[in-house]
Amino acid sequence: MANISSVGIGSGVLTSDLIDKLVAAEKEPTELRLNAKEEAITTELSVFGQIQSAITDFRLSSRSLADPDLFQTLNLSSSNSAVSGQASDDAQTGSFTIEVSSLATSQSLSTNVFADSDTTEVGTGTLTIAVGSQSTDIVLDANNNSLDGIAAAINSQNDVGVSASVINVGSGFRLVLTSDETGLENAMEITVSGDGDGNDTDATGLSQLVYSGANLNINQNQPPSDATFELNGLEITRPTNSFDDVINGVSLTLSGTNENSPAVINISRDNDVIAEKVADFVEKFNAVEQIISENTAFNPDNPAASGLLLGDTSTRNIISQIRSVVGQGIAGLESATVRSTADLGIETNKDTGQLTFDKSVLISRLNTDPEAVAGVFSDQGRTTDGQVEFARAGLNTKVGTYGIDITQIATRGAYTGNVSLGVSTDIDADNDDISFLIDGTSTGPLTLDTGSYTPAELAAQIQEKINASEDMQAAGKSVIVTVDGSDQLQISSVEYGSTSSVEISGADTNSLAQLGLDLGAGVTGLNVEGSIDGVAAVGSGQFLTGAVGSDVESLRVLIGGGATGSRGSVSYIEGVGEQMVDLINNFLGANGTISAKNERLNAQLEAISNDRVSLANRIESLNERLVRQFTAADIAVSRLNSTQDFVKAQLDALLSSTTNKK
Repeated sequence: MANISSVGIGSGVLTSDLIDKLVAAEKEPTELRLNAKEEAITTELSVFGQIQSAITDFRLSSRSLADPDLFQTLNLSSSNSAVSGQASDDAQTGSFTIEVSSLATSQSLSTNVFADSDTTEVGTGTLTIAVGSQSTDIVLDANNNSLDGIAAAINSQNDVGVSASVINVGSGFRLVLTSDETGLENAMEITVSGDGDGNDTDATGLSQLVYSGANLNINQNQPPSDATFELNGLEITRPTNSFDDVINGVSLTLSGTNENSPAVINISRDNDVIAEKVADFVEKFNAVEQIISENTAFNPDNPAASGLLLGDTSTRNIISQIRSVVGQGIAGLESATVRSTADLGIETNKDTGQLTFDKSVLISRLNTDPEAVAGVFSDQGRTTDGQVEFARAGLNTKVGTYGIDITQIATRGAYTGNVSLGVSTDIDADNDDISFLIDGTSTGPLTLDTGSYTPAELAAQIQEKINASEDMQAAGKSVIVTVDGSDQLQISSVEYGSTSSVEISGADTNSLAQLGLDLGAGVTGLNVEGSIDGVAAVGSGQFLTGAVGSDVESLRVLIGGGATGSRGSVSYIEGVGEQMVDLINNFLGANGTISAKNERLNAQLEAISNDRVSLANRIESLNERLVRQFTAADIAVSRLNSTQDFVKAQLDALLSSTTNKK
């Protein structure tokens, strides 16, 4: 607001400074009221922001406990460092004794000593290195037939399976060849063709590198070997020292022998990880409770110093609902040994409202009834039929127990041959070509290996070829090929349901006739059909999903087999973790308690901003009015002063004239 410097010139009284003081006197009470109100709302917003942050952290902790996989986390321990490993959630708890007698090693071969590595010629020709089923030809000529040249030529090739190096042993140089992989299956065989001296097996020229059959012209420094060990007394061999196909869900690594001190491998539930998550849940709850308590507390000695949110219903509802979820029993666990968080060592301090946690109680419960503990915290389903598995629940699935009735069992797409196979079937160039369409994915042309096969061996050969197809592997498809009671080939997709199918899309005439097959499709698979809670469910493969709009909406179960008819029940249990996540999502949602509160407070700030604009407009109008009024008054005073001066002058003149006449 600019001062009008000309105001008051005429009178010297009605100045612009006086206008400023009058305007300020009018503005100050309203401005102070708006400032105080804005500060209070901003402070309240800040507090709610802190509450929102604490609740968001609490949701993250709750979500960890809501994950059923947490309670399947396994720990693997070993009593001997020679054996180590990891256990996945698929493993079973248990104890195993492992005694390692030898480790898997890579084969290492070396040449005789050469005077130099880059000048002396070894020989020319083609060096063929075979490792397992892989064979690689290395062409050597006058430009690369020194030790260095041969090593470089080998290492420049892809997938040779061998690494070459030249070693200075003091008395000269040796070419060393080492298998990239361990195990007997990765033993090297080295042959030579086109040796410049005309002999491909003698110990001169390039053939001095031969290592095949009786011609071992190169030195073996380390033979290939498999790892050999005993697992609970069972003798086992593996080509590598790291493997995951001995104990289901367990990967093991052998780093030494331990015949004198067998390693005891224990696979157990990782209770410490679960306890850490529960402790974090308690800590995050206490953080929410503390910030709400501090801001809603009443101070009887100084009521003005009470919490900013004292009496705020939104805040009271938040903590009340959170406490209710933590403290209540879990529906569906009424008859279980563990029914609530109180049974797991989580209790409320009556004086502070904070939670306390006794880890030893939780560990004890985990050891005696881990499934019930999981039910207290996580989203969980239980079935009464051994061939029915709970898969998942949806956002709208209601807690409860529901009956399952099956009217159709899921089947796989399959193709069955029409001719019984003989005792032996010969596969050669006239009957080795065939193509399949599996679940809509083409295998492309397949070529069977030549040979003579029993029915079971032929089934295994066809299964291997189909499943090895690149297109099948890319699509994640596979088949099972067997021979039925009539010795007819039966090819089945591993998938279930209406998208499961097997079709022979191409083959030469001899293949079809001798394998007992015809071009065309077999029997398409069927989806499971039935109801959950008496409401028709949606079937897809072996999965049955509850209907939209029902109490079991999105509840999914897997029917692994069995008969039609009643298949028992499925119980859906929603633990504290899942309930808390849902509750906090409601708080933070578009129409939730916290969102609504923030919207109200922000709306009040916006109203204050509008009031400030109105105040500014009113004060500006007042200022302009006072300026006009003061200017008019000043002009009037100025005129009066002029009149006064004129009258005074006339009087003075008259007085002077009278005095002179005397």
